[in-house]
Amino acid sequence: MRIDVRNPALAELYKAFGAETCVFITACNPNGVLLSDGENLKLQEQLLRELGVRSLDYLPGEGKHPTGNWPGEPSFLVFGLSLEAAKTLGRRFHQNAVVWCGSDAIPQLLILR
Repeated sequence: MRIDVRNPALAELYKAFGAETCVFITACNPNGVLLSDGENLKLQEQLLRELGVRSLDYLPGEGKHPTGNWPGEPSFLVFGLSLEAAKTLGRRFHQNAVVWCGSDAIPQLLILR
């Protein structure tokens, strides 16, 4: 996914998952502070449990900054969350930003802090 660029493959995933929205989110490195792999794994497991409790469909992925100046982070593409729910989830896991996509399948960077 590229920010502000329509993603036809994402539109197809919407059909497959019966969704009209999604959020790309991680629990790693809260507040932009680099943590160890072990600490990040624990946070990702907490996020995964949250997705399970909510019975949300998701796919695993990896978030990478386009400049490569930040390490890739394990992430989830979560289907069916509203804009407000995506913001709330990102804030709950102390993320600076999440990537949210509406029905147009155009990823938007949402700054949360």
